[in-house]
Amino acid sequence: MKAFNILMLFILCASVQALELNGPLQQGGMVIGKVSPGSQVRLDDEILMVSEEGTFVLGFDRDAAVTSTLTVTSPDGKATEQVLQIQPREYRIQRVNGIAQSIMNPTQEDLKRIRKDSAEVRGARAKRLGRMDFAGEFQWPLVGPITGVYGSQRVYNGKPSRPHYGVDVAAPTGTPLTTPAPGVVTLAHPDMFYSGGTLIIDHGHGVSSTLMHLSKVLVKVGDEVTPGDIVAEVGASGRATGPHLDWRMNWRNTRIDPQLLVPPMPSHKAEAAKGDGL
Repeated sequence: MKAFNILMLFILCASVQALELNGPLQQGGMVIGKVSPGSQVRLDDEILMVSEEGTFVLGFDRDAAVTSTLTVTSPDGKATEQVLQIQPREYRIQRVNGIAQSIMNPTQEDLKRIRKDSAEVRGARAKRLGRMDFAGEFQWPLVGPITGVYGSQRVYNGKPSRPHYGVDVAAPTGTPLTTPAPGVVTLAHPDMFYSGGTLIIDHGHGVSSTLMHLSKVLVKVGDEVTPGDIVAEVGASGRATGPHLDWRMNWRNTRIDPQLLVPPMPSHKAEAAKGDGL
C-alpha cells in the first residue's frame, strides 16, 4: 500500500485563523495539524496536545466513523468546528491453521499472565510525552516480504479473531531491526504471551511504535533512539507460526496503519504477499 499525504488548508473565523492538516483522512490514517500558537484543539470529545508552535497530531482507527468533528478554539476564545470526511477502507480476510491449542485456549495461569502483559502495554502507551518525533519521517524498521497487512482479519483454526492492526515483514530469526523514527523506549519485554519479545517506542503526543515477536530486545526503558539504531532482532516468539516482525502503531488508544507513514517497501512489491507471518 503506497503511503500518501493529503494537504488541506481551511480558513476559519473572522480572524482568518489557518488550520493545516497533512495526512490521509481515512481509516487507519495519521494526520499532523497546525494551528495558531496558543490555540486549543479537540477531536470529537477528545482534547489534543498542541505544541508551543501550534502542531498537533490525530489518528483514525480501522473502523472509524465516516465523519469526525475537529474543534479549534483560538487564543481569543473563538471556537470553530470543521467536519472531517473519513474515507472508509476494505479489508481482507486471511485463514491461518496450525495454531497450537495451548495458545488458542489459554489456561487460567496464562490468562493471569495475559492480563499482566496488557497492563504493562497500556501503561507504556498512556504516556503523553511532549516529543515531536512523530512530525518527522518514518522508515521501515525491516526490509523484507510483507506477509500481513493492517486491518485484515485472521481466522485461526476456523475461528474468527480480532482484526490485525499491524504490518508483518518476514525475515530470518536474528535479523536486526532499526527504530522506525526517533523516540524513547517505554517498554522492553523479553517474552509476552501473545506478542513475545515486545518493544514500544514513544514518538511523542501519544504516537508510538510497537515491535513484536522479537528474539532479542537490545534496548531498555528510558533509552533514546534515533534512525539507524538497531533496537532488536527478528524472532518467532509469542503467537507466531514463523519468524517475522509485527510492526504496529498507536495514536493514544487508536490503532493506525504504519504503511501509510512510509514509502513502498524497498526491493519488494508494495502489495502484501502470502507468507507465514502473523
